[in-house]
Amino acid sequence: MPLFVALLRGINVGKAKRVPMAELRTLLAELGYTDVVTLLNSGNVVFRAAKGTPAKHAAQIAAAISSKLKIDVPVIVKSAQELATIVAENPLAATATDSTRLLVAFVQDATALSGLAGIEPLVVPPEQFVLGKHAAYLNCVSGILESKAGKALLGKAGKSVTTRNWATVLKLQALAGLQR
Repeated sequence: MPLFVALLRGINVGKAKRVPMAELRTLLAELGYTDVVTLLNSGNVVFRAAKGTPAKHAAQIAAAISSKLKIDVPVIVKSAQELATIVAENPLAATATDSTRLLVAFVQDATALSGLAGIEPLVVPPEQFVLGKHAAYLNCVSGILESKAGKALLGKAGKSVTTRNWATVLKLQALAGLQR
């Protein structure tokens, strides 16, 4: 059965949009997904599905969270292969010295990446920003909270994306590899 990774945007940050990971795992199991595993407390889920596209799974999970947990949460789902491609295509991975300051911006549909072009003028060297084919990458050398580009990516400019730091992305890839 194919393996997928779901990334929920903006949950468990502060007091708003609280989603316990045990409830999230149960919810996905109720939707028929199997081998459901969460990573950290920030809405990272690895699961198997017999059929369906990543976009269909994203819509189904978001609808179930809204219906059952009464929280509207954007959800992006990638296949394990798509995640592997995003990892392999990261042009900043080799030069980033702190994996917690290297952000990967995930989108459900790659055409949404063009909406992130407005972040480029906010990048201040030694920061680096690259729009890839399947994701965007931002290396906030001085820290995410110190970066205007980082704040924009995490804020309104990045409303159609969800970000994960490189350390988390690599953990998700390892977890997806263990589930095969």
